[in-house]
Amino acid sequence: MEQTNLAGLKREDFQAEVQGKKTDLYILRNAKGAELAVTNFAGAVCSLMVPDRNGKMASVVMGHDSLEHVMNSAETYLSVLIGRYGNRIAKGRFTLDGKEYTLATNDGPNSLHGGPTGFHKRVWDAEQTDKQTLKLHYLSADGEEGFPGNLDINVVYRLTDNNEFAIEYSATTDARTIINLTHHAYFNLTGMADPTPSVLDYKLTVNADHYIPIDATAIPLGTIDAVEGTAFDFRTPHRIGDRIDSCLQTSNGNGYDHCWVLNKRQNGELSLAVRCADPASGRVLECYTTEPGVQVYSGNWCSGSICAHGATLPRRCAICFEAQRFPDSPNRPYFPSAILDPGQTYTQTTVYRFDVE
Repeated sequence: MEQTNLAGLKREDFQAEVQGKKTDLYILRNAKGAELAVTNFAGAVCSLMVPDRNGKMASVVMGHDSLEHVMNSAETYLSVLIGRYGNRIAKGRFTLDGKEYTLATNDGPNSLHGGPTGFHKRVWDAEQTDKQTLKLHYLSADGEEGFPGNLDINVVYRLTDNNEFAIEYSATTDARTIINLTHHAYFNLTGMADPTPSVLDYKLTVNADHYIPIDATAIPLGTIDAVEGTAFDFRTPHRIGDRIDSCLQTSNGNGYDHCWVLNKRQNGELSLAVRCADPASGRVLECYTTEPGVQVYSGNWCSGSICAHGATLPRRCAICFEAQRFPDSPNRPYFPSAILDPGQTYTQTTVYRFDVE
């Protein structure tokens, strides 16, 4: 296992015993010199080093520099794995086969990201199989955070030679359940700093003709609306900051915190979801996913907390592209199903590709 790393992280700062399992820091490196640092607590990405247009390396993911910081972060979901159910479930309740299940309400009146002790608070089994691959495993017990069924999850992180951070998810269950896994990487293409610069000048493209409007608690209103003529029309490149405070919908999200319905030729195809370009550094991020939706979150609730090496997280210093099923799907039969049955395998592939222009 690599000991030295470009991000200046110390392996011993991530080594402990938590929940009866050992935690550690894992370094993935590709042929181009890009580097991904991960801890198996929450599957948290601690850094992702890629070059700018001048070849200067910086971490484009906001992360932490110790296990203690990951576990006690003021930004609870900073660059971690999310489950069992990413995004919100209205009033923390859903019904499956006639039985109502009650979840913790940890986001106003709603359940968010699997509850307060969701997958972002769990130690995953980890095996680094080669210099570019890390395998993570977690068994979520029946009844954990209120969800039914023993859910057996495998997640593979790969750092490819094309400067791609690829995530492959799979899961099985022994009882009917719901599932919506995602990754909550906080991206800043300029790089962490004190303060970390805003993302509002980034040029964003979203491959979606429709989005899901929300109420004041970020729960879907029940419609799927066209983006045309709205602040959500990113079918061609548009500066993130131009319309971020322009309407009731962005007010409801305190900015962008909405799910776009991705254009797909067929269900489950791996296709472009978003393209995001930083004029300052020249870095470009493209996200590809098999999922039907992507939640775009513009760091609206960041409040200046500290992450790795004293970098700070002011409001709108990061952008998240959370590939997923639609929010509150268990209560919306007209949305794509998030139900997983015994004998089925949940799968998802999401790829974050980095380049420069």
